[in-house]
Amino acid sequence: MTADPDSGLLSPVRAGTPAESTTGDLAWLQAMLDAEAALARAQARVGTVPHTAAEAITEAAKAAEIDVVALARDARATANPVVGLVKALTTAVTAIAPDAADYVHRGSTSQDIFDTAMMLVAERTLRPLATDLDATAEALGELARTHRDTPMAGRTLTAHAVPTTFGLKAAGWRQLVLDAARRVRQVLEDGLPVSLGGAAGTLAAYLEYARTDGVDLDDYAERLTTAFAEETGLAARVLPWHGLRTPVADIAGALAFTAAALGKLAVDVETLTRTEIGEVTEPAATGRGGSSAMPHKRNPVLATLIRSAALQVPVLAAGVTQSMPAEDERSAGVWHAEWQLLRECLRLTGGAAHTAAELAKGLTVHADRMRENLDATHGLIVSERLSTTLAPLLGKARAKDVLGEASRRAVLENRSLGDVLAEFPEITSALDSATIAGLLDPARYTGAAGSLVDRALREDGGENA
Repeated sequence: MTADPDSGLLSPVRAGTPAESTTGDLAWLQAMLDAEAALARAQARVGTVPHTAAEAITEAAKAAEIDVVALARDARATANPVVGLVKALTTAVTAIAPDAADYVHRGSTSQDIFDTAMMLVAERTLRPLATDLDATAEALGELARTHRDTPMAGRTLTAHAVPTTFGLKAAGWRQLVLDAARRVRQVLEDGLPVSLGGAAGTLAAYLEYARTDGVDLDDYAERLTTAFAEETGLAARVLPWHGLRTPVADIAGALAFTAAALGKLAVDVETLTRTEIGEVTEPAATGRGGSSAMPHKRNPVLATLIRSAALQVPVLAAGVTQSMPAEDERSAGVWHAEWQLLRECLRLTGGAAHTAAELAKGLTVHADRMRENLDATHGLIVSERLSTTLAPLLGKARAKDVLGEASRRAVLENRSLGDVLAEFPEITSALDSATIAGLLDPARYTGAAGSLVDRALREDGGENA
C-alpha cells in the first residue's frame, strides 16, 4: 500500500494555498536540511568545519533525495525525525565527498535542528500570509470608501437595532485585519530565532569540537550563533531556548488572533448572504458553492472555509501555549506536542488569509437589498431617533409611552410607524408630516458612520491604499 499523503482532504481551507506548500512534510524536511547546511556553513565561518565539507553538506541537503515516508516511520524509534535525517544526510554527503561526512550535525542536537527548521517554516509561511492580509485590508478599504454612506440595518443580538452603513461595517472588518497584520509583522520584526544550545543548552559539544580543533574559544558560542543566524536569515537569541518557548508561543498567539479576526469577516458575510437577507454575495467561480442535493443553492463557501479555520486555530494555539511549562532543559513530550499544533495553526491561518483576500476582492454588495431590509420594520428601526426628538417636546416618560404604543400597533396591524403616529394628536401637534417623514428615513440616521469611516481610512493610511 502506498503512503497516504496529507492532501488536505479534511482541511480544504488550506488545500492548494501558499501555506500548504510551505508547511507540508517536504517543506519541513527541506527546512531541517537547510538548518543542517546552514550550521555547517556557520561552523566553517568560525573555523571548526572545512569550507569544502560545508559545501558538500549544502549540496547534499535536498529533500527530494530523501524518502520522507521512511523517515517518518523511523522517527517512531527516536521520537523525532532529526536522528533519521542525520543518517540520511550523512549517506548523501558520503556519496559526494566522503571526507565531509564526519562534519554533518557536528556538535549539534536534534532540537537545535528541528526548532531552527520550525522557525524557517514559520517565516516562509508568515510572509505570504502577511501579504494576503495586506491585500484583504486594501480590498476592504475600497469597500469602505465606496459604501461610506450606503445605509443598512445595524443588527444587535440578531435583530434590527438602528441604521448603520456598509462602509462602517467594512471599515470594522478592515481594522481587525490590520490589527492581525501588525501582530504577524511584529513577530517577524522581532526576529524568528535560530536554535543553538546543544544537548542541554550549554553548547558544550560545539565548544569541545572548537577546542580540539584549536579554535579560540573566546566568545565562540556567540560567534557561532551569530554566523548560524546569518546563514539561515533568522535572528540570534541571547539564550538557547530549548525550554524557553517564547518564539513558538508568540507565533501561535499572532495566528490565533489573525484567524479569529478573519472569522469575524466570515461570519458576517455568512449572515448577510442568507436568502432572507441577501445583502452581499460571494465572488462567483465555476463549480463553487454547489450543493450535492440542491441544484438551486449557492453556498458561501469562502466564508465557510475561513470560519472553519477561525474556530480551530485558537484552540490549537492554546495547546501550543500550554506547552510553555516544559520540564528541565529539554522536555519529554511537551516539545513534541507543539509540532503538529503549530503546523496546523500556520496552515489554517495561512489558508484563511489567502481565502479572505479572494473574498474581500470579489464581494458583491447589494445596496438595494440593504434598503429593502431597512424598510422591513416599517420605520421601527429609527424609533430611537423619534424618542430622542419627542422627549423634550412631550416629556421623556410620555414620549416613551406614546412611541411604545405606536410601535406595538405598527407591528400588530402591519402598518408603517409613520401612519400610526399620524393618528396621535400629540405627535401631529408637535411635528408636521414632513418632519416626521424625515425622522423616519433610516438613511438620515446613521450617526457618525461616515466620519468614522473617513477617520479609519485616514489614520491607517487608507486614503492612498
